[in-house]
Amino acid sequence: MRQIILDTETTGLDWRSGDRVIEIGCVELVARKLSGRHFHRYLNPEREIDAGAMAVHGITNEFLVDKPKFREVAAELMDFLRGAELVIHNAAFDTGFLNNELALQALEPLERHCAGVVDTLKLARELHPGRKNSLDALCERYEVDNSNRQLHGALLDAELLAEVYLAMTRGQESLAIELEATVPGGPAIVTAARGPLKVLRAQAGELAAHERVLADIDKASGGKCIWRALAANGGTA
Repeated sequence: MRQIILDTETTGLDWRSGDRVIEIGCVELVARKLSGRHFHRYLNPEREIDAGAMAVHGITNEFLVDKPKFREVAAELMDFLRGAELVIHNAAFDTGFLNNELALQALEPLERHCAGVVDTLKLARELHPGRKNSLDALCERYEVDNSNRQLHGALLDAELLAEVYLAMTRGQESLAIELEATVPGGPAIVTAARGPLKVLRAQAGELAAHERVLADIDKASGGKCIWRALAANGGTA
């Protein structure tokens, strides 16, 4: 299973008003482990950055002057994302911006390249209703060190979100059993290695206590103790 944890920074809050992507950060998970592969680019948005957005991420217009345009990195980005499940915090924001960038280049939307999208904000709200579920709040809740996050940054935030996501979904690891075979059109058949079972025989005192309990049940039910009925019939109903 291949997943890409993705984050963006932008010139403002609304791509419909002409805001653009200025940073893309992605890290790769393979079988729920960081692979070490990542994608990170700063982009020249061909417009000014809003003052409010600049206060959040600290990226300036001057810094982006010599950076590539989105169209120059689009193919490389899509190659990195292709076939993977995307994991994004507040996914509608990032996918809206990226799909707008793709549309401006007459390219197909993310959904045509990727296996699906997991919105960790939605997941966090389901797990922790009524609580703060920002990335910083989740880092604190799941004890992920975010002390270096003085400002928002796409790659740093993707790395933090990867740790948060793994912590949030840790219970799923018990389901990650090796796939042995599949039936076409049917459910997967899985097996797991199992050691020899140790059988503990009941002691005489335990058997006697068991019989006393059955006697009490038989008396209280007017002779309708199911366990004694089964024993009288050789263990069959």
